[in-house]
Amino acid sequence: MPKDHGIGASPKRREDVRFLTGAGNYTDDINVQGQAYVHFLRSDVAHGKINNIDTAAAAAMPGVVRIFTGADFEGVGGIPCGWQVTDKHGEPMKEPAHPVLAQGKARHVGDPIAAVVADSLEEARNAAEAIELDIEELPAVVDMKAALEGGATKVHDDLDDNLCYDWQFGSPADETDAVFANAAHVTTLELINNRLVANPMEPRVAVGDYSRANDESKLYTTSQNPHVIRLLMGAFVLGIPEHKLTVIAPDVGGGFGTKIFHYAEEAFCTFAAKACNRPVKWTSTRSEAFMSDAHGRDHVSKIELALDADNNFIGLRTDTYANMGAYLSTFASSVPTWLHGTLMAGNYKTPNVTVNVKAVFTNTVPVDAYRGAGRPEATYQLERVIDKAAREVGVDPIALRRQNFITQFPYATPVAVEYDTGDYEATMAKMEELMDLPGFAARRAASEANGKLRGFGVNCFIEACGIAPSNLVGQLGARAGLYDAATVRVNATGSISVMVGAHSHGQGHETVFPQVVAEMLGIDESMVDIVHGDTSKIPFGMGTYGSRSLAVCGSAMVRATEKIINKAKKIAAHLLEASEGDIELKDGQFSIAGTDKSVAWGDVTLAAYVPHNYPLEDIEPGLEETAFYDPANFTYPAGAYACEVEVDPDTGKVTVEKFVSADDFGNVVNPMIVEGQVHGGIAQGIGQALLENCAYDENGQLLSASYMDYAMPRADDLPHMENYTVDHSCQTPCTHNPLGVKGCGEAGAIGSPPTIVNAVIDALQSGGHNVEHIDMPVSPSRVWEAMQG
Repeated sequence: MPKDHGIGASPKRREDVRFLTGAGNYTDDINVQGQAYVHFLRSDVAHGKINNIDTAAAAAMPGVVRIFTGADFEGVGGIPCGWQVTDKHGEPMKEPAHPVLAQGKARHVGDPIAAVVADSLEEARNAAEAIELDIEELPAVVDMKAALEGGATKVHDDLDDNLCYDWQFGSPADETDAVFANAAHVTTLELINNRLVANPMEPRVAVGDYSRANDESKLYTTSQNPHVIRLLMGAFVLGIPEHKLTVIAPDVGGGFGTKIFHYAEEAFCTFAAKACNRPVKWTSTRSEAFMSDAHGRDHVSKIELALDADNNFIGLRTDTYANMGAYLSTFASSVPTWLHGTLMAGNYKTPNVTVNVKAVFTNTVPVDAYRGAGRPEATYQLERVIDKAAREVGVDPIALRRQNFITQFPYATPVAVEYDTGDYEATMAKMEELMDLPGFAARRAASEANGKLRGFGVNCFIEACGIAPSNLVGQLGARAGLYDAATVRVNATGSISVMVGAHSHGQGHETVFPQVVAEMLGIDESMVDIVHGDTSKIPFGMGTYGSRSLAVCGSAMVRATEKIINKAKKIAAHLLEASEGDIELKDGQFSIAGTDKSVAWGDVTLAAYVPHNYPLEDIEPGLEETAFYDPANFTYPAGAYACEVEVDPDTGKVTVEKFVSADDFGNVVNPMIVEGQVHGGIAQGIGQALLENCAYDENGQLLSASYMDYAMPRADDLPHMENYTVDHSCQTPCTHNPLGVKGCGEAGAIGSPPTIVNAVIDALQSGGHNVEHIDMPVSPSRVWEAMQG
C-alpha cells in the first residue's frame, strides 16, 4: 500500500488551504500605514538620448510627493550582475552600468526614466503624463548578428562594441575540427531558441519602508531569494549595512526564474522610502511586466554533429549568439555559458565537444534565467540535431540514441562535469512501454483516415541542478556562494519550527520539508512548521531556483536535524540512565536497544527546556541547531520524453495527442508534488514549442506586449489528462547528498520543446513533405508555409 506519511507519501499540500480560500498573503496584500505609490515613466523608444526632463508642472500637481529622475541616483550604485564570465582570450566580460533610473540614454522600451511618488496611484499616473520629456530617438540594435557588424550602433557608448563576451569551452577547437574533418557523416542544423516572457500569475511588487527612529530599511518584494536581494541591493546599490536592511518575500504567485533577480524597482522603492520618509509601493501592471521583467531564452545557434561509419557520435560543435538585452541581469551571463555549455554532451558519450557563445547587447529587455536556464537551450540543440542525423543516416532515432548512451558511471564529460549516477536505458525503456510504440502505426493510420498527419517525437535529456560547489562556481565567476542553510528549532512541547534559506513560490516546501523532518524523528508532520522568506527570521540562504530546494536546502535541513537527534539522544540517555550509544530513536520514542525502556520525544524536548533532570555538565539546555550545506557536485536528473502530434495539412495546426515523460529524479519525497511540477513544466515547454514568441520590430518596439499578441498556452492546447503520463519510477539516487534527491522542477520545460518539434517534423515527413526544421513556435502559419515548400 502507498505510504500515508513521511518520505514517499503524497499528503495534500498544506499551503493550498490558504491559497484556495483567498487567505494567502501576497506582496500586493501588504499595505503599510501612510504609504505612497509610485508610477514609472518608461521609455517608449528602444534607444534614445535624454536631452531634458522637465518635471516642474508635474511636481505641482495634486498629491505628488516627489519626482525622481536619474540625477537623483548620481553616486548610487547600479544594478549588479552576479556572475562574471571570462572570455576565450582570458579577458573579463564587458559590464556596463545599469542605473536604477536611466541616465543620459534609454536603452530599451520600458527602461524607467522617471518615477513619480504620490498619495495615490491615480495621482502618480496623472503627474507622470505631465512630465515633459525631450528624448532624441536613436537607431536601435535588435538583431544580434547585425549588432556585431562594424559600424553598428552601440547600445553603450562607453564600450567598444556590442559584444559582452566571446566564450569558448570544452575540447580544444582544433582537436574537434580534426574529428569533423575525418568523420563519416556530419549533420548540421541552424536554429533559434525563441525569446519568452515568463508571465507568472502574480506580477512583481515592491514595498519600501524606512524607520527614521533606528535608521532601518525594509523591503517587501516578490522574490525567489530574499537574502540575495538583500546582499545585492544593500552592498552594491544603496550601501545599506545588512543589519539595517530586511527583505521579506511573503507568498509569491509563481516565479519561473524571473523573480530570482534584483530589479531596479526594488532598489527604487527602498531608496524612495527613505528619501520621502514614508513607505512607497509599486505594483507592476501586466503591460509593465512584458517590458520590465527579464525575458528568457533568445539564442541563435548552429550545431554540428559528427558520426563515424558505425554511427557513433565522435564530435559536436556549436556556435551560439545569446541575447543579453540592454543590460546584464543578475545571472544573465552564466545562462548561455556555465548553465548551457556544460550540458552540451547530454546523455551521450561524445568524446569531443566544443562550445562557442557570443553574448550580445541589444536594445531589448534584459534576458536572464527562465525555467531550466541554459539546460533547455542545450537540450533543444542537441536533440534536434540527433533527430536530423538519424534521418540522414537512415536509422531509428531511438536506436541511434541508445547506441550512444553513457552507460558507465561516474562519467566525466568533455565539458567539465561529472555525472555521478544515471540509467538512461531504463528511462528510455519506460518511455517506450508507456507510449505503446507497437500501436503507433495503427494510430497513424487512423489519423490519416481523418485527413491528418500523425508524428512521433522522442527526446532524451540530462540537466544539472543544485549548482555547486561554491569553490568551483567561484572559480567559474559566481560572485556568491551557492550553499544553503536551515535552522531546526525544537520547542519545549516537541513541536518544531524549521527556518530555511529556500523560498517556496509554488513548489510545496511547506508540505515536503516537514515530511523529511517528521520521518527522521518519527513524529507527525503536523508538528513541523516551515518558516521562509524573511531575512530577519531565516539563516542566510541562496533561495530557490535551479531545482535546488531539496538537494541543497533540504540537505542542510537533514544535517541540522541530525544534530538535533544527536543532542536529544544525550538527553534521553541521561533520563534513561543508559549509555548514549545504546539509545535508539524510532516512531518518536527513545529507547534502550534490546529493552522495553523508553522515553517519549516530548519528554526529551521538555527536559531540554526545563532542565531539572539534565546533564548540565555535558550539554547546554535548549534544542536548536543550524547547518549550512555546500554540495559536492551538481545533481543530474535525466529523462526520456515522447509525444504524438496530429498536424492538419489544410491549416498547419498542431495538436498534441499523447505525451509521456519518464524521469529519473533520484529518490522522490512526495510523488504527487513531483507529478505536478512535471505537468507544469511540460505545459510551459508546449507553450514555447507551439505558441509563445516575444517579438521586436526593427526599431526595437515590442510587438508582443500583451496577451492580445503573446499566445500563452491554455488548457485546450495541452493533451487531455488521460493522454498525459508522468512517470518517475526509474530512480538512481544521487550519491552525494543525504536524501539521494536530484530535483524535478525544471525537467518538463527542458524535455518537452524538442520532443514536440521532433514529432511535428516526423508528421510532415510521413506526409511526403521534405521539411527538416521549423523554428519555434511551431505555429499553424509556420507549419503551413513549410508544407508549401
